[in-house]
This record gives sequence, structure tokens and C-alpha cells, in this order.
Amino acid sequence: MERNHTMMQFFEWYVEQDGKHWDRLKERAKEMKENGIDSVWIPPATKGQAQDDTGYGIYDLYDLGEFDQKGTVRTKYGTKQQLVEAIEACHEEGICVYADVVMNHKAAADETEVFEVIEVNPENREEEISEPFEIEGWTKFTFPGRKGKYSDFKWNHTHFNGTDYDKKTGKTGVFRIVGENKDWNENVDDEFGNYDYLMFANIDYDHPEVKEQMLEWGKWMATTLDLNGYRLDAIKHINHNFIREFANTMKEHCGENFYMVGEFWNTQLEACQEFLDTVDYQIDIFDVTLHYKLHEASQAGKDFDLSTIFDDTLVSSHPLNAVTFVDNHDSQPGESLESWVEDWFKQSAYALILLRRDGYPVVFYGDYYGLQGEYPIDGKKEAIDPLLHARYHHAYGEQDDYFDHPNTIGWVRRGTEEFEKSGCAVVLSNGDEGEKRMFVGEERAGQVWEDCTGNRQDTVEIEEDGFGVFPVNGGSVSVWVEGE
Repeated sequence: MERNHTMMQFFEWYVEQDGKHWDRLKERAKEMKENGIDSVWIPPATKGQAQDDTGYGIYDLYDLGEFDQKGTVRTKYGTKQQLVEAIEACHEEGICVYADVVMNHKAAADETEVFEVIEVNPENREEEISEPFEIEGWTKFTFPGRKGKYSDFKWNHTHFNGTDYDKKTGKTGVFRIVGENKDWNENVDDEFGNYDYLMFANIDYDHPEVKEQMLEWGKWMATTLDLNGYRLDAIKHINHNFIREFANTMKEHCGENFYMVGEFWNTQLEACQEFLDTVDYQIDIFDVTLHYKLHEASQAGKDFDLSTIFDDTLVSSHPLNAVTFVDNHDSQPGESLESWVEDWFKQSAYALILLRRDGYPVVFYGDYYGLQGEYPIDGKKEAIDPLLHARYHHAYGEQDDYFDHPNTIGWVRRGTEEFEKSGCAVVLSNGDEGEKRMFVGEERAGQVWEDCTGNRQDTVEIEEDGFGVFPVNGGSVSVWVEGE
């Protein structure tokens, strides 16, 4: 039996723009592994439109901080050499590295071209609001700084199906590019009629040259950096059939253990199910619904019924394909999907993803080390570390839920023989101080259990019948484990 696996998202939107983030990863790898983190999701390593770009305004897929392009050799996070060293340091510690890949769009083209477009209604991209007309669009990517190294592929307007700016008139809008076999891709999210177009120059996955190029790049990137997997950005906007082909190709090239998780930001479980069906369950997806439940619970306080916290979540319906998270770079304050889980509930939220049987949990860098930028927030490493310790050492075995009260819930992990002193009893309150009488096993009679979070200083003695009465402070969480 393997130890539990835990991922860290090793960045937040406003990490310092000092070019030393890869160095931070290298320096912290050992400590992360000691705390039970055995995989990291790193930010986009490819060259963005400027040195301070987070990587999502992507320019050159083949520039990992190696070429003088867009006014910089390094990316926001560092140089290619720093990145390679950081990945090696992770691998030395037994940490898998998953790279964030941005395949939906390209930004900061090198030259403009003149071509025909039709303007569409941004609220319904199926609705045309103009006749065909010419624009001068930023769609020509020649990568002069790279000079054809690694790939001589050049991009032009035929490789895209939409853009948002006409240099000739200064007009912005959603412009669908006109041409042979040109339309929005089907098999994308149906918000706004068709959500193929998100931003910048939108890559056309109905174009055979584009598909071939992106598959080749995916293989190159994984091999060049010796990666263990990918986090796929914005996949509800990318042809789902291509995502399936990409996943299959990566597994053929890198081996079946090459891991992929996709950002499919959709709270409708039916849409998630359809997507997983389409991609043949080759990738996992983030449990966005659970994130919003955690956010709602943190805002509603004792008015939220904790016994419903996992209702209609991906981790309940598709436990083997759910990657659970509390917050991320998009949900942090001031960002596009702001839905920050409030401070008082943060530790409880992490207990709900780290100490349960199902889901692959992610710890967010911003929660652990803190947020920079306009909305700085201190990190909660001291609150999260005990939960990581409990996950690594104790959260094993059968799971019994005691979700029988709206404000105080609990569950027990029975433990396994393989891991000494494994097993735990978790109690969580969003109201007043409470307790749960829960069964941990007759063989544990007489044992004295303690709260490894330190939130409670008392102890619990397991009764002869294998039950214990486990208390919790109001608006808090306690994780009870066999005493040292």
C-alpha cells in the first residue's frame, strides 16, 4: 500500500517578479517532501508577452527562459537553467513535477496581417453582427529571437479562428476569422453560445497543421524537462476531441504514468461528466463545485449545513477523477474568478480535502506561503502542516462518516496494519463548540488520543466498545490521532 499523495500548486498570481521562483522551488523541495508533498504543479514555464507575465499571456512555446524575446531572456520565474535545476532537485526528493501548459491562445505576435473577419456578439458568439470585413490583426508569430531552434514552425492567421483587436482602426471585439473550413470549434463549452474564444489570438484545433504542431510540442516539452505530468489550462475552451488526442499522445510518448489534470471550470456536474466521457477519463479535472461549496460555507458560517458539503461535488460522483482544492491563483482576491475561502474556515476546508479517502488534494502556495500583491495575506503553513502530517501518517483505511448535524460533522479513518498508528477521527464545527461520539475500533480500547492540530489541549480515551467522544471548538477543526 502506498502513502497518500498530495500536490502543491507552487505559485500564486503575485509571486515576486524577481526571476528566482525556480530557485525557491529548488530550495524548498526537501522541506515539502518532509511535510508530505510529493508532487508540484508549476506555473507556465514558456515565454509570455513580457517579463512580468504570469505565463498565461503566452508567446513562444519553445522558449523556456532561454532566448532574448519580448525584452527578456528569463521569464517571470527564472531561466531555463534554473528551471531544469529545480526539477532535478524535486526528482532527487521523489517529488513529481507537473507543468502548467497553455494551449488555448497566443499573445504578443511579432507582426500584423490583413485578413477577413466577422464580428460576433460577445454574449452569443454564434450571432454574427457584421458582414465580412478586413482587419489588421496581430497573428504572425516568427520568433526572431529563437531563430528556428527546436522548431521552425511559424504561425499566421490561418492557424487561428478568432482575435480581439484591429490595429487599423483600434477597434476591439470578438472577431471570428473567415476562411476555408473556418468556424468556432465544436466540442467546447456552450457558454456564450460557443466558448471557443477566450482571449488574444485563439488557436484553431480544426487545423491539421496546428494539431500536429501542438502534439509535437507537448512531447518536446515533457522530454526536455523530464516532466511527470501536465496541468492543462482552460480546457473548456479547447476542442475536447483534441484534448483526448493530446492526452493519448502524451501517454504513448511518456508512458501510462504520465499524469494530467485539466482546468475545466464548470460547476455543472453533468458537463463535467460529459467532458470526462469525451476524453475517455484519460485526465482528471479540478473539483470546482467543491471549491464553491467551501467558499459558500466560509461566507455563511453557521447558516451553512455542513452535512451537505459534499453533495453534488465531483469528488462524490467521480472520486477517481477529482482533484480537490481550496483556492488557487484565479480564485484569490482581485482575480478573475475571485471566490476566496475565508480565513476562519481555511484550516477546516483543508481538513475536508486532505483527510478523506477520495480525491487528489492540492495545497495552494498562496494559502501555505502567503499572497503578495494588492491583497496580501499571510500564509497558513502552521495550520496546514499538521493536516499534511495527519494525511501522510494517519489518514488511511475505511472511512465512516458522521454527517448527522448541520453544524458539527465528523468522520473516522480506521487505519491499516501497514502504517503504524494510522487512523484518525476528524471533527469540524461551523457553529458552537461540539463533539461527536464515533467508533474507531474495539482493538483501540484504552488508547489515549490527542488533537494533532493543537486546537484542543485535552485528550480522549477510547472506551471499551471502541467508541470515543471527540470534541471540537466552535468554528474550528480537530484531528484526533493515537498519542505518541
